[in-house]
Amino acid sequence: MTAIELDTASAKNTAVSSPTRTVRPIGFGLEGKSTTAISITTAIVLIALWWLATELKLVPKLFLPSPAEVLRQLVTIFNDGYAGASLGDHVEASLFRIGLAAALAVVTAVPLGLLMGLNRWAKGVLDTPIEFYWPLPPLSYLPLMIIWLGIGETSKISLLFLAMFAPICLSAQAGVRSVSVERANAAKSLGANPWQLFIHIVFPSALPEILTGIRIAVGVGWSTLVAAELIASTRGIGFLIMSAAQFLATDVVFVGIGIISLCAFGFSFALRLLERLLVPWKGKG
Repeated sequence: MTAIELDTASAKNTAVSSPTRTVRPIGFGLEGKSTTAISITTAIVLIALWWLATELKLVPKLFLPSPAEVLRQLVTIFNDGYAGASLGDHVEASLFRIGLAAALAVVTAVPLGLLMGLNRWAKGVLDTPIEFYWPLPPLSYLPLMIIWLGIGETSKISLLFLAMFAPICLSAQAGVRSVSVERANAAKSLGANPWQLFIHIVFPSALPEILTGIRIAVGVGWSTLVAAELIASTRGIGFLIMSAAQFLATDVVFVGIGIISLCAFGFSFALRLLERLLVPWKGKG
């Protein structure tokens, strides 16, 4: 008996003698545990380092205000508003722009991405313009939005829409490409028609990729918000940040950045919950 045959026989004997034994992935026993405590500890450490740097005056206050100063400024803006609008008005304006642009991106990009994954003609026609503008920073085509659409809400929402459209569309296309051929062939052999194949095999298999693309797109949208609100805005968190920057009000800039971070975290958390609800099997083998 050769060495390979001996190894095979040994493996078979092990499998027979311990039928309930399963192979676990390498993860040092941490693969199923939450990282929330680690994340919270990291945040506390970063804030402590920030406070220490300001207390030791390692950086001038003009460039790095203390956490206490930022918190005081937040309370002041909450009570008195800033730049002619209340904090609620600024947040509401930004949420409206992001929410509408994201909704438009989802309802257009998901069907087109699925179509690109299923049809080579659709991919051939749509892939070139999407790949052309996708790497461009939004500020590069911001002037075109102003020239074509004016300085109203349409240009702001269009800029956010374009920033979010490409990652969702490309993720949907990638989701279709990742569909298991064996599952599709099995469904066909059982008599599934093209519509049933799409509803029961293609779309559920592509859904994890689509949701991941939406999460990425929302992050891109929030990062584009400041650029979008440069266009003749009087409301919005991005407008608040840029207005404060003109007067070197660094503490107000920090307040705006913190609000954007909280809003983005809220969106991401909601999408994670939706992901757990719609694709509970993701990441489980």
